[in-house]
Amino acid sequence: MSGATAERRAELAANLAAVRDRLTRACAQVDRDPTQLRLVVVTKYFPRTDVDALIDLGVTDLGENRDQEARAKLVDPPVRARVHFIGQFQTNKATSIAGYADVVHSLDRPKAIAALDRAVRANGREVTGLIQVSLDGATGRGGAQPEDVPALADAVAASALRLGGVMAVAPLGADPGSAFARLRTIAAELRASHPEATIVSAGMSGDLESAIAHGATHLRVGTAILGSRQSHE
Repeated sequence: MSGATAERRAELAANLAAVRDRLTRACAQVDRDPTQLRLVVVTKYFPRTDVDALIDLGVTDLGENRDQEARAKLVDPPVRARVHFIGQFQTNKATSIAGYADVVHSLDRPKAIAALDRAVRANGREVTGLIQVSLDGATGRGGAQPEDVPALADAVAASALRLGGVMAVAPLGADPGSAFARLRTIAAELRASHPEATIVSAGMSGDLESAIAHGATHLRVGTAILGSRQSHE
Protein backbone atom coordinates (compact mmCIF):
# COMPACT_ATOMS: atom_id res chain seq x y z
CA MET A 1 0.00 0.00 0.00
CA SER A 2 1.43 3.36 -0.95
CA GLY A 3 1.49 6.03 1.72
CA ALA A 4 -0.10 9.46 1.83
CA THR A 5 1.35 12.04 -0.51
CA ALA A 6 3.72 14.66 0.85
CA GLU A 7 1.03 17.28 0.28
CA ARG A 8 -1.55 15.30 2.26
CA ARG A 9 0.88 14.64 5.09
CA ALA A 10 1.65 18.36 5.29
CA GLU A 11 -2.09 19.16 5.37
CA LEU A 12 -2.72 16.66 8.17
CA ALA A 13 0.27 17.95 10.13
CA ALA A 14 -0.93 21.56 9.88
CA ASN A 15 -4.51 20.67 10.84
CA LEU A 16 -3.38 18.51 13.74
CA ALA A 17 -1.12 21.28 15.03
CA ALA A 18 -4.00 23.76 14.83
CA VAL A 19 -6.31 21.48 16.82
CA ARG A 20 -3.66 20.84 19.43
CA ASP A 21 -3.20 24.59 19.74
CA ARG A 22 -6.96 25.00 20.26
CA LEU A 23 -6.82 22.39 23.01
CA THR A 24 -3.92 24.12 24.73
CA ARG A 25 -5.60 27.54 24.59
CA ALA A 26 -8.93 26.13 25.79
CA CYS A 27 -7.22 24.45 28.73
CA ALA A 28 -5.45 27.68 29.65
CA GLN A 29 -8.82 29.45 29.82
CA VAL A 30 -10.11 27.06 32.49
CA ASP A 31 -6.82 26.16 34.22
CA ARG A 32 -6.68 22.57 32.98
CA ASP A 33 -3.62 20.52 32.05
CA PRO A 34 -3.74 19.70 28.30
CA THR A 35 -1.67 16.58 28.89
CA GLN A 36 -4.64 15.14 30.78
CA LEU A 37 -6.83 15.25 27.65
CA ARG A 38 -6.95 12.51 25.05
CA LEU A 39 -7.50 13.50 21.42
CA VAL A 40 -9.40 10.81 19.50
CA VAL A 41 -9.02 11.47 15.77
CA VAL A 42 -12.13 10.24 13.94
CA THR A 43 -11.05 8.70 10.63
CA LYS A 44 -14.44 7.56 9.31
CA TYR A 45 -14.52 7.62 5.47
CA PHE A 46 -10.79 8.33 5.22
CA PRO A 47 -8.21 5.79 4.01
CA ARG A 48 -5.59 3.78 5.83
CA THR A 49 -2.91 5.99 4.29
CA ASP A 50 -4.30 8.92 6.30
CA VAL A 51 -4.39 6.74 9.43
CA ASP A 52 -0.75 5.77 9.05
CA ALA A 53 0.26 9.39 8.40
CA LEU A 54 -1.56 10.51 11.55
CA ILE A 55 0.17 7.85 13.64
CA ASP A 56 3.51 9.01 12.27
CA LEU A 57 2.52 12.51 13.42
CA GLY A 58 2.01 11.28 16.98
CA VAL A 59 -1.70 10.40 17.06
CA THR A 60 -2.29 7.60 19.57
CA ASP A 61 -6.10 7.27 19.47
CA LEU A 62 -8.35 6.68 16.46
CA GLY A 63 -12.15 6.73 16.30
CA GLU A 64 -14.40 4.82 13.90
CA ASN A 65 -18.18 4.70 13.56
CA ARG A 66 -18.82 1.63 11.43
CA ASP A 67 -17.66 -1.92 12.12
CA GLN A 68 -17.26 -3.00 8.50
CA GLU A 69 -15.06 -0.02 7.63
CA ALA A 70 -13.06 -0.20 10.84
CA ARG A 71 -12.31 -3.90 10.46
CA ALA A 72 -11.31 -3.54 6.82
CA LYS A 73 -9.11 -0.52 7.48
CA LEU A 74 -7.51 -1.05 10.88
CA VAL A 75 -7.10 -4.78 11.47
CA ASP A 76 -4.86 -6.18 8.71
CA PRO A 77 -2.18 -5.10 9.30
CA PRO A 78 -3.09 -4.08 12.86
CA VAL A 79 -3.00 -0.36 13.44
CA ARG A 80 -0.42 0.98 15.91
CA ALA A 81 -2.89 3.00 17.96
CA ARG A 82 -5.71 2.71 20.46
CA VAL A 83 -9.02 2.15 18.64
CA HIS A 84 -12.23 3.78 19.83
CA PHE A 85 -15.53 2.53 18.41
CA ILE A 86 -17.90 5.49 18.70
CA GLY A 87 -20.92 4.52 16.59
CA GLN A 88 -24.14 2.72 17.32
CA PHE A 89 -23.98 -1.01 16.64
CA GLN A 90 -26.29 -3.98 16.27
CA THR A 91 -25.66 -6.77 18.74
CA ASN A 92 -24.58 -9.16 15.98
CA LYS A 93 -21.54 -6.89 15.43
CA ALA A 94 -20.33 -7.22 19.02
CA THR A 95 -17.96 -10.12 18.34
CA SER A 96 -16.31 -8.25 15.50
CA ILE A 97 -15.99 -4.99 17.44
CA ALA A 98 -14.58 -6.75 20.50
CA GLY A 99 -11.81 -8.11 18.30
CA TYR A 100 -10.18 -4.74 17.62
CA ALA A 101 -11.76 -1.95 19.70
CA ASP A 102 -10.03 -0.87 22.89
CA VAL A 103 -12.83 1.51 23.93
CA VAL A 104 -16.51 1.36 22.94
CA HIS A 105 -18.23 4.71 23.48
CA SER A 106 -21.78 3.78 22.50
CA LEU A 107 -23.26 1.50 25.17
CA ASP A 108 -26.81 2.72 25.68
CA ARG A 109 -28.97 -0.36 26.21
CA PRO A 110 -28.74 -3.64 28.14
CA LYS A 111 -28.66 -5.84 25.01
CA ALA A 112 -25.60 -4.04 23.65
CA ILE A 113 -23.79 -4.45 26.97
CA ALA A 114 -24.70 -8.12 27.21
CA ALA A 115 -23.57 -8.83 23.64
CA LEU A 116 -20.25 -7.08 24.10
CA ASP A 117 -19.77 -8.82 27.45
CA ARG A 118 -20.15 -12.23 25.79
CA ALA A 119 -17.75 -11.26 23.03
CA VAL A 120 -15.09 -10.00 25.44
CA ARG A 121 -15.35 -13.12 27.56
CA ALA A 122 -14.90 -15.24 24.43
CA ASN A 123 -11.80 -13.49 23.08
CA GLY A 124 -10.13 -12.40 26.31
CA ARG A 125 -9.28 -8.85 25.21
CA GLU A 126 -9.58 -5.93 27.61
CA VAL A 127 -12.24 -3.49 26.39
CA THR A 128 -13.42 -0.33 28.11
CA GLY A 129 -17.08 0.60 27.82
CA LEU A 130 -18.65 4.06 28.06
CA ILE A 131 -22.33 4.78 28.63
CA GLN A 132 -23.63 7.01 25.85
CA VAL A 133 -26.05 9.58 27.26
CA SER A 134 -28.75 11.44 25.35
CA LEU A 135 -28.74 15.10 26.36
CA ASP A 136 -31.84 16.18 24.48
CA GLY A 137 -34.36 13.50 25.41
CA ALA A 138 -34.27 12.06 21.90
CA THR A 139 -32.77 8.80 20.72
CA GLY A 140 -32.06 9.62 17.08
CA ARG A 141 -28.34 10.14 17.72
CA GLY A 142 -28.22 7.32 20.24
CA GLY A 143 -27.85 7.51 23.97
CA ALA A 144 -29.56 6.39 27.13
CA GLN A 145 -31.77 8.69 29.11
CA PRO A 146 -29.89 10.17 32.10
CA GLU A 147 -32.07 8.36 34.60
CA ASP A 148 -31.05 5.02 33.04
CA VAL A 149 -27.30 5.63 33.38
CA PRO A 150 -26.86 4.16 36.89
CA ALA A 151 -28.39 0.79 35.98
CA LEU A 152 -26.46 0.58 32.72
CA ALA A 153 -23.23 1.47 34.51
CA ASP A 154 -23.88 -1.26 37.07
CA ALA A 155 -24.38 -3.73 34.22
CA VAL A 156 -21.09 -2.75 32.60
CA ALA A 157 -19.26 -2.92 35.94
CA ALA A 158 -20.62 -6.44 36.51
CA SER A 159 -19.54 -7.58 33.05
CA ALA A 160 -16.16 -8.50 31.57
CA LEU A 161 -15.87 -4.92 30.33
CA ARG A 162 -14.06 -2.17 32.18
CA LEU A 163 -16.44 0.68 33.04
CA GLY A 164 -14.76 3.83 31.73
CA GLY A 165 -17.35 6.59 32.14
CA VAL A 166 -19.76 8.44 29.87
CA MET A 167 -20.02 9.81 26.34
CA ALA A 168 -22.40 12.29 24.74
CA VAL A 169 -22.96 14.34 21.60
CA ALA A 170 -24.20 17.91 22.00
CA PRO A 171 -27.77 18.28 20.66
CA LEU A 172 -28.06 19.85 17.22
CA GLY A 173 -28.97 23.52 17.27
CA ALA A 174 -28.59 23.86 21.04
CA ASP A 175 -26.01 25.52 23.25
CA PRO A 176 -23.30 22.88 23.75
CA GLY A 177 -22.24 24.51 26.99
CA SER A 178 -25.49 23.74 28.79
CA ALA A 179 -25.51 20.20 27.40
CA PHE A 180 -21.94 19.51 28.48
CA ALA A 181 -22.64 21.03 31.90
CA ARG A 182 -25.41 18.49 32.31
CA LEU A 183 -23.08 15.70 31.22
CA ARG A 184 -20.55 16.87 33.79
CA THR A 185 -23.16 16.48 36.52
CA ILE A 186 -24.14 13.01 35.26
CA ALA A 187 -20.46 11.99 35.18
CA ALA A 188 -19.90 13.22 38.74
CA GLU A 189 -22.93 11.30 39.98
CA LEU A 190 -21.63 8.17 38.25
CA ARG A 191 -18.20 8.54 39.86
CA ALA A 192 -19.84 8.67 43.28
CA SER A 193 -20.91 5.05 42.74
CA HIS A 194 -18.08 3.98 40.43
CA PRO A 195 -14.92 5.99 41.19
CA GLU A 196 -13.07 4.27 38.35
CA ALA A 197 -15.43 5.78 35.74
CA THR A 198 -13.35 8.89 35.07
CA ILE A 199 -13.77 9.25 31.29
CA VAL A 200 -15.99 12.03 29.92
CA SER A 201 -16.05 11.70 26.13
CA ALA A 202 -17.48 14.94 24.73
CA GLY A 203 -16.68 17.57 22.17
CA MET A 204 -16.06 17.48 18.45
CA SER A 205 -14.55 19.84 15.88
CA GLY A 206 -17.07 22.62 16.43
CA ASP A 207 -17.49 22.55 20.19
CA LEU A 208 -14.32 21.16 21.73
CA GLU A 209 -13.61 24.35 23.70
CA SER A 210 -16.98 24.13 25.43
CA ALA A 211 -16.43 20.44 26.18
CA ILE A 212 -13.04 21.18 27.75
CA ALA A 213 -14.59 23.90 29.89
CA HIS A 214 -17.06 21.37 31.25
CA GLY A 215 -14.64 18.60 32.11
CA ALA A 216 -14.26 16.48 28.97
CA THR A 217 -11.34 14.07 29.11
CA HIS A 218 -11.67 12.63 25.60
CA LEU A 219 -12.35 14.75 22.50
CA ARG A 220 -13.57 13.16 19.25
CA VAL A 221 -12.29 15.31 16.39
CA GLY A 222 -12.53 14.48 12.71
CA THR A 223 -13.31 17.29 10.28
CA ALA A 224 -10.93 19.84 11.82
CA ILE A 225 -8.03 17.44 11.20
CA LEU A 226 -8.96 15.37 8.14
CA GLY A 227 -11.18 17.84 6.29
CA SER A 228 -14.71 17.42 4.98
CA ARG A 229 -16.03 13.88 4.98
CA GLN A 230 -15.66 12.07 1.69
CA SER A 231 -16.11 8.44 0.74
CA HIS A 232 -12.99 6.50 -0.19
CA GLU A 233 -14.80 3.22 -0.77
